[in-house]
Amino acid sequence: MSDITANSASGAPRKGSLLVQDGRTQRRNAAERRFQIYGMIAVSVAVLALIFLLTSIVRNGIGAFSQTFITLDVVLAEDKLDKTGNRDRDEMAKVSTFGYAPLITAAIEDRIAAEGIEIEGLSKPVDLISKQAAADLRDFVLANTDRVGETVEFQFLASGRIDGYYKGRVTMASAELDSNVTPQQLMLADALKDTGALERTFNWGFITSPDASENRPEASGLGVAILGSLYMMIVVLVLALPIGVAASIYLEEFAPKNRLTDLIEVNISNLAAVPSIVFGILGLAIFINFAGLPQSAPIVGGLVLTLMTLPTIIIATRASLKSVPPSIREAALGVGASKMQTVFHHVLPLAAPGILTGTIIGLAQALGETAPLLLIGMVAFVREYPGAPPEGFFDPASALPVQIYNWTTRSDPAFVERASGAIIVLLVFLLLMNLIAIILRRRFERRW
Repeated sequence: MSDITANSASGAPRKGSLLVQDGRTQRRNAAERRFQIYGMIAVSVAVLALIFLLTSIVRNGIGAFSQTFITLDVVLAEDKLDKTGNRDRDEMAKVSTFGYAPLITAAIEDRIAAEGIEIEGLSKPVDLISKQAAADLRDFVLANTDRVGETVEFQFLASGRIDGYYKGRVTMASAELDSNVTPQQLMLADALKDTGALERTFNWGFITSPDASENRPEASGLGVAILGSLYMMIVVLVLALPIGVAASIYLEEFAPKNRLTDLIEVNISNLAAVPSIVFGILGLAIFINFAGLPQSAPIVGGLVLTLMTLPTIIIATRASLKSVPPSIREAALGVGASKMQTVFHHVLPLAAPGILTGTIIGLAQALGETAPLLLIGMVAFVREYPGAPPEGFFDPASALPVQIYNWTTRSDPAFVERASGAIIVLLVFLLLMNLIAIILRRRFERRW
């Protein structure tokens, strides 16, 4: 009720000019201004919290995308790597990583001597190099057996402590109390950096390499986790989209309105609110214990996430179908189209933007789930990449959110940096998926 109608209802004529606000109008306008201020404050607080969160994640995780490397000239001694001299890969594979460690030790000692570096109290200079170095050198030799007997320039990962020294996690003072690094080794690293043997560059291995043990944080990567998440999203997309859209079309356009369909609709809404860990328990009971599917396999993770995503897709699809005006259906039926022709030729194309948006948002939600994947065994330590589809769907794999969880439970500070870097990668994937949803919505949007 406005002030004018209120005054008219009371029978009391309004005194004064209409251009001058009375007390009641002033109070109403003041309340509206206060509400606008409250809204601006709420939005500002939300934006500041988001900026603080993103800044914290980027600050802690950006270092994971760069890594410290040491370049050395390694002599691939034939008497140690290929005693028979016939370059038989199977025979050379019998030489373990312990056989390659002396070559790396000799290489760094030769580099120190060549540069004339002298540091009092220095011991174990090879500790500057990651324990992954021997395995990397072995893989190189087995892939290039013809290089045995030559001197090759090889770029090794620096150890986690040396890398942390150049990222601010390790100092001279902390090195005195650390059993994994000494101040003399840090001084050696500085000397090697001055000669150009040690440098910090972009770390592609963080994106492509598999996970590593707790003693090798510098060698840990997201390769297996990214591939596992990709396989699971393929399974979810192939199963959840057709099933969810078909169920929505039937419930919205063809199913009779009775108690049974009302019960189904209520249960779908309830399933959308069920905690994700419940779906993990369901997947463990049905897909692993009953169906006998392998643990830690993308197929199981994809099936569990499909069950979790279906209610979201169904609800979004039904909302999109409802948004199509009834006049579209009436016009199609009026010119002789059947019910199915009306739905698939007229209603569904108009609802496609909302359906695609809801599907991608459901996939993005599934991509970030951790709890159900922990229950089906995807928390296992996996070093081998899953194979190509379809066999790869049944191979052991990890997932991005589970990899983040794993790294946060490890004690070395370098893994905290890795976890924040993995969060950045996950956020980039989510941002791309939401961007695709916007593009598809704009692309298929039709106005009437």
